[in-house]
Amino acid sequence: MSTESIHSDCSMKEDAQSSYMAIRQSVHPPPTFGSSPNLEVLAFQANKYNVEDGDSAVNSASLLSRPMHEITFSTVDRPKLLSELTFLLAEIGLNIQEAHAFSTVDGFSLDVFVVDGWAREETEELKNALEKEILKFKEQSCSKQASISAASKQNETRIESIPDCVEIPSDGTDVWEIDTDHLKFENKVASGSYGDLYRGTYCSQEVAIKILKPERVSAEMLREFSQEVYIMRKIRHKNVVQFIGACTRPPNLCIVTEFMARGSIYDFLHKQKGVFKLSSLIKVATDVSRGMNYLHQNNIIHRDLKTANLLMDENEVVKVADFGVARVQTQSGVMTAETGTYRWMAPEVIEHKPYDYKADVFSFAIVLWELLTGELPYSYLTPLQAAVGVVQKGLRPTIPKNAHPKLAELLERCWRQDPSQRPNFSEIIDILKQIAKEVTNDKEERRRDKSSAGFFSALIRGHH
Repeated sequence: MSTESIHSDCSMKEDAQSSYMAIRQSVHPPPTFGSSPNLEVLAFQANKYNVEDGDSAVNSASLLSRPMHEITFSTVDRPKLLSELTFLLAEIGLNIQEAHAFSTVDGFSLDVFVVDGWAREETEELKNALEKEILKFKEQSCSKQASISAASKQNETRIESIPDCVEIPSDGTDVWEIDTDHLKFENKVASGSYGDLYRGTYCSQEVAIKILKPERVSAEMLREFSQEVYIMRKIRHKNVVQFIGACTRPPNLCIVTEFMARGSIYDFLHKQKGVFKLSSLIKVATDVSRGMNYLHQNNIIHRDLKTANLLMDENEVVKVADFGVARVQTQSGVMTAETGTYRWMAPEVIEHKPYDYKADVFSFAIVLWELLTGELPYSYLTPLQAAVGVVQKGLRPTIPKNAHPKLAELLERCWRQDPSQRPNFSEIIDILKQIAKEVTNDKEERRRDKSSAGFFSALIRGHH
């Protein structure tokens, strides 16, 4: 496989800082992430369970014959950079199959795109086309800036000009970079094969500290670590676990978040054998929906939504956590590759088909069923058997007969096979609000009936 690189002196910034772009050509299927089996392994296992998977084989064959290119941009980080690069690639007819964006502590951005749509395998003409598009973009930007400058000169009645943005003084350090000297570790909360979770304090604030085990650090782990920090430092919502900071200097790699005193919903349901009353269940589902709606509005797909990644604080507020495999959705809205956990995974993700934020809606449906029943999804199957059943047989958990009718209807809509038929989280929130209102009214009506019955009984006793 050959690699060709070009240096470009045409920046997409007025200060003309240089950028770097590399193009790598290869023919391959969409990559896989994490430790989940790839498509070939899944097909082998499906045959083991006597399941035909003809569609997946056809998809794989077509992908193997399609030339794909990997394009890497390295430039100064700034707002809207990712959307501008996406627009630039679309202008020359490229289809984005996958996108990864990383930011460095010194203000640079690394944006990697896997694309198709360029019919030839050679990269020289593709490189020239990109150079021309970048130059055109720069000229348009300069022309726009010149027009703005001319317009401002005509307005001579203004005493002083207002800057485009307010400059905030900086001491040159990143506010989210953790000084480990200020971290104090208390008890270990959980342990996994790749890291440990501790309860502790940071500058007297109670926090959770997720530490990567130095002996298990790999390139893949570092990629997921950087992606999690990149996403978490940009988001702030009452139903998303709050990011405090991170230490990005090996060997002390760690992510620090607010401490969630009541632990995960998974532990509450399956280890503590807890049960949610209907009103509490609706509140939990609403908290999750609000957090997910916020993420989707910011073009973030979680990709591993499950009860183990839903945490509750001391005030019983539920928050979405763990962004190790989350991704920023591309402008085209198309993503591929298997990631997540099979029991909660959407069928399009299992099959390596293109997917979007509706994959999270499917996972939410499984979470909602779990809240309703207190059971593990497909507990009678292995994770892989469950995945094959979901894809090939349309397998879904059995909805309890005594479930609230509108909750049952919501479940069936959210886990539909066709992603386009699933509601978005904004609609889900409205539905849950309506159900909560009905539950409150029913409870109030039963209370009044009970009170009336007690009053009449007292009257009858008084006459005897």
